[in-house]
Amino acid sequence: MRKLNKISAAIGICTMLMASLSGCGSSTASEPTATDQGSKELKKITVVLDWTPNTNHTGLYVAQEKGYFKEAGVEVELVQPPEGGAEQLVASGKAQFGISFQDTLAAAYGSKEPLPITTVATLLQHNTSGIVSRKGEGMESPKGLEGKQYATWDGPIELAMIKNVMEADGGDYGKLKRIPSTVTDEVSALKTKSVDAIWIYYGWAGVACEKANLPIDYFAFKDINPVFDYYTPVIVGNDTYLKENPEETKAFLQAVEKGYRYAIDQPEDAAEILLKAAPELDKDLVVASQKYMKDQYMAEVKEWGYIDQARWNAFYNWLNDNELVENKIPENTGFTNEYLSK
Repeated sequence: MRKLNKISAAIGICTMLMASLSGCGSSTASEPTATDQGSKELKKITVVLDWTPNTNHTGLYVAQEKGYFKEAGVEVELVQPPEGGAEQLVASGKAQFGISFQDTLAAAYGSKEPLPITTVATLLQHNTSGIVSRKGEGMESPKGLEGKQYATWDGPIELAMIKNVMEADGGDYGKLKRIPSTVTDEVSALKTKSVDAIWIYYGWAGVACEKANLPIDYFAFKDINPVFDYYTPVIVGNDTYLKENPEETKAFLQAVEKGYRYAIDQPEDAAEILLKAAPELDKDLVVASQKYMKDQYMAEVKEWGYIDQARWNAFYNWLNDNELVENKIPENTGFTNEYLSK
């Protein structure tokens, strides 16, 4: 899964990277394509993922496999992101939608020239990220990170959050031993003791540890500081496209919602659909992860994709107060619920 420190991605758009998305037009308006029956035209939509396919994305693949997108009048292409991430491609109009994270988007909304993208739905209701470590080595709470080797990407938001939770737990952040992260397999990294603590998304890496029968300790950031219960991952849309195509946007999101509700109700079948689209994934891990994720997509809310204004603002206000963005992000910047089902 995409790491949380991608806030430092360059705001400039790389033409060569954008050219790699063959078939994507250069304008924000989608182009119609004929259906197999030729009875009506489908509007083309490109969605750039944040990482390789995983259970964050299952609802998208379900909507594609089950024909929900076609029923909504759209033809959706799901593509993997270039190195710079989905944000720049969506902002440029090379893709209409993309998957991102509220913390990553801070750079887009808090720059001198904010990117013209808006978050239109969240894929998970709560931040499922936290710190994993080998069980019994004292890192079940943030203070225990003192003197331990933490695999870091050296992102300013990442480190500020680590510092915050350590100090809230009575720990000394200065005693944390930061080593550059080269982790690609959290289970192997912990087993070989190449690192003591790793920032993970529990729905994938935490479940992977469970499947590997690796005893772990874990704490979630949101459980230490509620401000860190921000939205991750989310769907962002190009502002011009959203303005010019509100009904198409609503139809697209309704199809996505239908896909995620199916994944909630039928997690094992949804896992098979994801595996069909990405057969390189480990089946046991995908099925186990899907069973975990079914309770995370909507959690306690009744409206899929809904973003709570207070929670959204709380995280960006914290970034503002700690001078972690170039320019302060005004409240209610960067998100809307207006395209969701009511």
